[in-house]
Amino acid sequence: MVDPTSGLATLLQVIVTFLRLSLFSLGGGNTLLAEYHHLAVDKYHWITNTQFADLYALAEAAPGPSSMIVGLLGLGAGWHHGPMWGLISGFSAEVAILLPSTVVMVMAALSWNKLKDEPVRVAFEKGLGPVTLGILFSVGLTVLRTADHHWLAYLVSVLVCALMLFTRISPLYFMLVAGVLGGLGIIQR
Repeated sequence: MVDPTSGLATLLQVIVTFLRLSLFSLGGGNTLLAEYHHLAVDKYHWITNTQFADLYALAEAAPGPSSMIVGLLGLGAGWHHGPMWGLISGFSAEVAILLPSTVVMVMAALSWNKLKDEPVRVAFEKGLGPVTLGILFSVGLTVLRTADHHWLAYLVSVLVCALMLFTRISPLYFMLVAGVLGGLGIIQR
């Protein structure tokens, strides 16, 4: 029997958790962000709400796939058992989230052209758009609730959202302004 407070138990928990989620990441890794938050912060208490917001910001700022947050969550889950457990858990989480869905997507891509003109393919592709957009809207609300805790932060978030939708201003400028406002202490969590 594995001690439920051991590094091995946490590693197994991380692997099973992300294997289960792997096949549900339609639209990319960020579509599961609300579930990642629920599991990592509320259910398993691997990390705090503030740490989740920081890891999300780090994963989004760094070059690479959006699923990078999963490795960081795994790192956070195992870290309190020691740095080595953190690294093993982080790597295992990333493999667990990417491997099954990648295998399924490769198999689907190889056979997808066979259904080129079939009504089921057209319906499936048209149906996934609204579903993915709804999930991403939910993710946006999760990020907003996780990161913003002050009226000025909410105001800045709404303003940036409106500017992103109705202008062609680069998101990098918004990141710069938010960084300066945070660095000056004007916006705090």
